[in-house]
Amino acid sequence: MEIQNDPSAVALEMLLIVQPEKVKAVQKLQINKKQTESHASHPSKGFRGDGNGNNKEQDQGNYLHGTQVTVEIHAKNSTPQLFKKLSLGQGFQENGKRRPRPPSAKDFHAYPWDKSCLKSLAFDLKQFEKLDAYAKKVTSKSSVEELVKTLLRVAHTDLEKVRAVWMWICHHIEYDVVGFFNKDQQSFKPKDILQSGKSICEGYAGLFEQMCRIAGVQCMNLSGYSKGHGYRIGQTFTGEYDHAWNAVYLDGRWHLVDSTWGSGSIDDCFSKFTFRYNEFYFLTHPALFINNHFPDNSNWQLLKPTVTLKQFESNMLYKSDFYKMGLLAAHPETPIIQTVNGKVTVTVESRSPMLFMFELKGAKEYSLMTLKRNGMNLELYPQKTGSHKLQIYAKPSKGSDAVYNCILEYTLECSYVDKNVCFPKELHQPVGPSWFSERQGFLKPSLKHPIIHTNDGRCELSFILSKDLSVLASLHSDNTSLSDDAGRRHILQICQGNQVDFKIHLPHAGNFAFKIFTKKKSDSGNYNYVFNYLICCPNSKVKWPVFPLNYSKWMEGYELVEPLVGLLPANHDIKFKLKLHSIAKAFVQCGKTYPLSLSKDGYWEGLCSTSGCTEVFVMVLENANHKFYSHILKYEVEPQ
Repeated sequence: MEIQNDPSAVALEMLLIVQPEKVKAVQKLQINKKQTESHASHPSKGFRGDGNGNNKEQDQGNYLHGTQVTVEIHAKNSTPQLFKKLSLGQGFQENGKRRPRPPSAKDFHAYPWDKSCLKSLAFDLKQFEKLDAYAKKVTSKSSVEELVKTLLRVAHTDLEKVRAVWMWICHHIEYDVVGFFNKDQQSFKPKDILQSGKSICEGYAGLFEQMCRIAGVQCMNLSGYSKGHGYRIGQTFTGEYDHAWNAVYLDGRWHLVDSTWGSGSIDDCFSKFTFRYNEFYFLTHPALFINNHFPDNSNWQLLKPTVTLKQFESNMLYKSDFYKMGLLAAHPETPIIQTVNGKVTVTVESRSPMLFMFELKGAKEYSLMTLKRNGMNLELYPQKTGSHKLQIYAKPSKGSDAVYNCILEYTLECSYVDKNVCFPKELHQPVGPSWFSERQGFLKPSLKHPIIHTNDGRCELSFILSKDLSVLASLHSDNTSLSDDAGRRHILQICQGNQVDFKIHLPHAGNFAFKIFTKKKSDSGNYNYVFNYLICCPNSKVKWPVFPLNYSKWMEGYELVEPLVGLLPANHDIKFKLKLHSIAKAFVQCGKTYPLSLSKDGYWEGLCSTSGCTEVFVMVLENANHKFYSHILKYEVEPQ
């Protein structure tokens, strides 16, 4: 006998006594006409699907599925007995134990959630370490009953039993990619799945339900729509339900699990399954589960108020890694966003510092991403109209071995292109100082904003170094054939103790990437990139020459006051002023030798003439007993 009931209906008790020898067919009792009509277009039958709208109906046998209860009919040779007592309002009894009723619309199922709890039941994963290790190693496949018996050797509470069943299925049953395309040849009987080690979502859910039932834990098979493999942003859901999962009854309430999605993933070509355990789908909090699971009966959302199908279709899809990494929110909260004057802004909030990257498919990436201590801000300027797919990735800030995982997807609708936006190709994301540059040793930046605006082509910035670092900086632009050496010559770097200062003179107007590299002073290897700024100068009259060339003998703590330009005018008297320490003598050589004298305020000063010379050198004698002078600076002289 098959019974369809409305979980919110008035309690109705039935005593079903079956005389097996007289049973010749399965009869259906219609409890609530309104409920039956509401499901007429989506009959409560089994289906076969991958979560992508690809499915086929199949009678589901003796499973508890949605609001349908199938009553077991004993074989003809079995002894007549009272085997079921149902109370649709208060639960029904099996083997002397009261079974909990499904949730109803009158119940309050909203779980407390503070965005820090991913589970609907509080527990510490460490308590399952031994159980999980044991369940993964169990290989018993003689029968489902024998398998459960083996698992229950270490699982005693209902929570432990469900955990053992979940862990075994997720690590031993693979998604049947080949079988998905040959569904008529598939069997969804748990014993057959156990032997083959393969199935699709219906088989996962059916096996999970039977194993829980054998273990004495109440479990329901649920069906509905899902945003799984092949889901497209903005799509609508109609027709047959495409996915199956389970609900288990623990600690007096229902909880949601999806062992199919917990076991692994399928590649983009839908050709290969990879075991990749996903803890997120074990007792997932209903407020998060609804993100990509929409049950055929809204009561199984376990939410109040419930989400409508239209809301489900239009809501943002957050990947499981979004929550597992401790991310809190993303704005905009709609998956399809329109550019405004050619620009889109996306922000992500997190509990702790995270690293981010992104891909904008179908459009050239003109972007500016900045890191915040609790998230990031991304500005995009697509350079082509139309629809573009934006994918955002993240990884924890600690652990260099961690990989970036996709957390969000948007569709950008661009109706206007801002051609005035131009970012250098060498500009790396993220831009500007952040918690990450602090972690690399750069503290207290004098300029915290990622963009430096200058009208005269000059700017300065400074940092306090928290580590013993050697620092190198370079300047890059798309509008010039600026070599690496020339790019560095437009930057004057001054180190005083643990402070590093940069003076920057731009060669022309435009947008520049100012990049900073470091390495440990004790390290003889290469410099490593740390972060960069965007420098913008709109003044077309700007044309600063390079700074003087400094040699290896230019020491930390040296300071050049004047002249700052590396190209000196011909036939002029030039004033020199430098702060130099630990030297005995200093002079300027340009055809003739011009000594520099040490002033009372600690600067080496003097004059030299550029008449009749093409190069000017500043030289020092480090020790009065030495005979050789060292070059520390070199200037060019303009042609006469």
